[in-house]
Amino acid sequence: MMSYNSWLQCIRGCDQRYSIYDVVYRCEQCGGLLDVEHDIEALKARSAASWIKLFDQRIRTNEWPYGSGVWGKKEWVCPQVANENVVSMYEGHTNCFWAERLGKKIGVQGLWVKLCGNSHTGSFKDLGMTVLVSVVKQMIADGKPIQAVACASTGDTSAALAAYCAAAGIPSIVFLPKGKVSTAQLVQPIASGALVLALDTDFDGCMEIVQEVTADNTIYLANSMNSLRMEGQKTVSVEMVQQFDWEVPDWIVIPVGNLGNVSALGKGFLMMKELGLINKLPGIACAQTEKANPLYLSYLTGFKEYRPVTAQKTLASAIQIGHPVSYERAVKALQAFNGVVEQVSEDELANAAARADRTGMYCCPHTGVALAVLFKLIERGDVGPSDRVIVISTAHGLKFTDFKVGYHDRVLKEVVARYDNPPLELPADYRTVKEAITRELERRQEGRKDDGHSSDA
Repeated sequence: MMSYNSWLQCIRGCDQRYSIYDVVYRCEQCGGLLDVEHDIEALKARSAASWIKLFDQRIRTNEWPYGSGVWGKKEWVCPQVANENVVSMYEGHTNCFWAERLGKKIGVQGLWVKLCGNSHTGSFKDLGMTVLVSVVKQMIADGKPIQAVACASTGDTSAALAAYCAAAGIPSIVFLPKGKVSTAQLVQPIASGALVLALDTDFDGCMEIVQEVTADNTIYLANSMNSLRMEGQKTVSVEMVQQFDWEVPDWIVIPVGNLGNVSALGKGFLMMKELGLINKLPGIACAQTEKANPLYLSYLTGFKEYRPVTAQKTLASAIQIGHPVSYERAVKALQAFNGVVEQVSEDELANAAARADRTGMYCCPHTGVALAVLFKLIERGDVGPSDRVIVISTAHGLKFTDFKVGYHDRVLKEVVARYDNPPLELPADYRTVKEAITRELERRQEGRKDDGHSSDA
């Protein structure tokens, strides 16, 4: 078998390289973020057709660890890790949901939603964490004195880190902003045995603390400024193209917070193009909430200016981030794709999620952000009716039950619920129940319950 190699290198173009097993998160020369780079010439020795055949053969195989949607692309992700040190829950292989009914309503023939939340811990963060924790396990096996792995989180990262560390038998430490994550998200790292620290600050404050703590090299940093996470997350790009027989969609719409996800998405597409598996790139649209919009504000200046913001409380809590650590990476990706950035209000994201739910989905609020941005792109003509669009759903809706209940109870601040559907409370009387059913079905048929489209009901 051909030997492949990868290493860490500064995204600002510094020549200095680092091993993926070095405990380093920024360039020691200029302070820039690091990216994992691969020996592309070695990878090119295998033809594009041969890579496609190999990746297709590995779908749902039982051969360890290639049945994973991430490790099925091991040569492109982290070739140096020994198979026995891979920590995997066979993540990936998530469904691309054909949102046919919603697409018809908004005027797009080919609307798909990549359900990354249909994963072990309920979010796309599993894809990156399997790589990071596997590298840590390899480092420990090689004698590195790592005692624990730590992260700051708004919920999903902590769940993934805690679960994968539990599977590997490695201690994990989680820093969460007190009172700013959902109960479902809080209980996940607790259940996995992580040391959970609820700090009286926001995510950005937690991020500052965790970077100070991980300056001690015995505690390894797991946030997305660690480029190993990008290697797992970039397989979403490969998997989506693979699911469409290696055809590239016209648009990808993705909600963004700390900006590692869009960076990873771009890496995956650029790698496929360089190795000849695809011959074009999609348009990429980044979606932010008005309450936490530093990338959008920078985009308005052509990325000439960047200023962190103080993130305000938003229903899309996982992207309530005012000072994203992967800003430089994200700008680099967006410039390569001629990408766009848009923002939406709390009202827009909540109603977009609820409208999608009426067509068979069960959207987390962050998917609602992406859908609301898509609606705007369609309205102004950036996305056309014949375009194939894939919206990235980053987490499972069941993690955000309070958001759903609050919407249908009409108690969410700044939101006018246009698709609410509270239960009818009735006495246990047949005639009363029958009359209520008849009345409600007639009302729904007339479309009074929603925005004039009876089929939304």
